[in-house]
Amino acid sequence: MHRQDSQDSPFFGEEDDNFRLKKSNIRHPLASFFHLFFRTSAILVYLLCDVLSTRFIACMVTIILLLSCDFWTVKNVSGRLLVGLRWWNQVDEDGRSRWVFESRKSDGVNKTSSAESRVFWLGLTVCPIFWVIFFFSTIFSLNIKWLAVVIMGLVLQWANFYGYVRCKVGGKSSLRKMAKTYMSGQIFKQAMNETEKT
Repeated sequence: MHRQDSQDSPFFGEEDDNFRLKKSNIRHPLASFFHLFFRTSAILVYLLCDVLSTRFIACMVTIILLLSCDFWTVKNVSGRLLVGLRWWNQVDEDGRSRWVFESRKSDGVNKTSSAESRVFWLGLTVCPIFWVIFFFSTIFSLNIKWLAVVIMGLVLQWANFYGYVRCKVGGKSSLRKMAKTYMSGQIFKQAMNETEKT
């Protein structure tokens, strides 16, 4: 593994032209399946809990177990296999906590496929949005008994999302700097398109 080198895996729908034909299929189907299984199962159990069971505690425990399995699977397995990224928190001997962000070194052999990258980033970005919606619906409907479960879903899903975005852009890179670069690039593209039309 090589730290802070995040140029080898496609990001949020980008495709690597060199590997489009060779790597279009999913090389890690089990990791891809479980990357999506735990998070979608937690969402489905949350949505169908009143239909499936009248026992709140059983539903709550099931959702928390699914969220915990998802957090562990995404952080320790699917991130490493599907996109070549991983992150963790390390406590030094003097008690200071530091975050470590790593990405697979680009050596030509272990390139990630664009299909696996899309599965990973899609699952990582879409599911936390559901938990945000659940949070606001729980608040506005005054269904307070579900608030702890929804907050746990938010925290675990967004922690993985934040960790992997930091891995992708580099552990020391500022997310604000990345956003500015993206926006300035989009403005430049739009200006160039307007110039070409006239």
